Amino acid sequence: MGLLGCRVSFMFHTFLRILFTPLRALYHWLLGEGFQSRKSGSGKTRLIIRRELYGLTHEPLMWFCMIVAPLFCVFFFTTMMEEGLPENLPLGIVDLDNSTTSRNLQRNLDAFQMVTVRAEYPNITEARKAMQRGDIYGFYYIPKGLQRKANRQEQPTVSFYMNYSFLVAGSLLYKDQRIMSELASGAAVRTALFARGATNDQAMAYIQPIVIDSHPISNPGLNYNVYLSNTLIPGMLMLFIFMVTVYSIGMELKRNTADELMRLSDGNIIRAVTCKLFPQLVIWFTVGTIMIVWFYEILHFPCLCGMPIMWGVMTLFIVACQAMGVFMFAALPTPRMGLSFACLWGVLSFSICGMSYPVMAMPAPLQALAWLFPLRHYYLLYVNCALDGYPMLNAWPHIAMLIFFVAAALIMTPRLKHAFLHYAYEA
Repeated sequence: MGLLGCRVSFMFHTFLRILFTPLRALYHWLLGEGFQSRKSGSGKTRLIIRRELYGLTHEPLMWFCMIVAPLFCVFFFTTMMEEGLPENLPLGIVDLDNSTTSRNLQRNLDAFQMVTVRAEYPNITEARKAMQRGDIYGFYYIPKGLQRKANRQEQPTVSFYMNYSFLVAGSLLYKDQRIMSELASGAAVRTALFARGATNDQAMAYIQPIVIDSHPISNPGLNYNVYLSNTLIPGMLMLFIFMVTVYSIGMELKRNTADELMRLSDGNIIRAVTCKLFPQLVIWFTVGTIMIVWFYEILHFPCLCGMPIMWGVMTLFIVACQAMGVFMFAALPTPRMGLSFACLWGVLSFSICGMSYPVMAMPAPLQALAWLFPLRHYYLLYVNCALDGYPMLNAWPHIAMLIFFVAAALIMTPRLKHAFLHYAYEA
């Protein structure tokens, strides 16, 4: 807890310094000419930005969604999975043999890092009930006569049961129980070969004629924190950007202030939207920078390309998400429908980005649809740059797609302008 407290304190002070430095510079820029030239384009641009900053100061919900909630997700998920892999998963034993061999199996299973033998049950029924109650994630069944049959080379059978309702826990328990069973089988065969006069090298060559040398790349420790946080947390950030962008534009219609915004921008919808979203963009950049520093500088997640490259990827991702929010509201120019669109698209992104289920195994229509989700492209750019260490140009189609989201928003601006000028909000 001491190390965690130091990290949180350091990140809090870093966040304040990073956040308020650009905001202070923006404030001085806005007041630079005292708004004496309001008729000029620069003066009106500053006026729109100042108007948006004033609106943000009176919207606690916006600050919560833009700063508190994203940073909470960063610290919550990364500290929750700080160990990398689940450890001491409870396992039950049903030992009907009660022999030296069966007790060795129990001790060796309990020695695995991810397994702890929670209890021993007299029969399968009791173990099954314990697994159904959630006391254990699985149990290892050792039948009667295991040692005797092994000594006679009669191929005794051991069984293990896992609760795959908990996919991660079930998969890890299956892996350890299978390894233990294979080791026990190899030990029994080696004992029989020794009895026949075989040397240790001859016995090992018979048991394992082909030696497997495994080298997991990019995430060699199989760290779930590295695997999940680098995509799950940016996905949460994307969802917040969608919702805040759609909400802030929708409030212009709900509060009947869209005409004022268009008047300040001289009827230029691109200037109106850009200046309105610029203060939010500064805050999103700040939160994204804290996220990158937390991942790769403090937690030391794998980053073969260097932090500046990942910061560039994060920046492009944030701009694409804001553009996607503009597109969503322009497509469905009502606050209710726009927010529904944003939530639906944001939640679907977690399933279709390829993080949990490979896109190549999906039906062809879903593979094509995956290109329309910004999180999919951020995930592949992260894998390409941070994990594989390839140049960004190696994944240029995904960079082009993030830029395409900005172009799509620009194409929809005439429709958004029409909604600003002619739409009458109805509660």
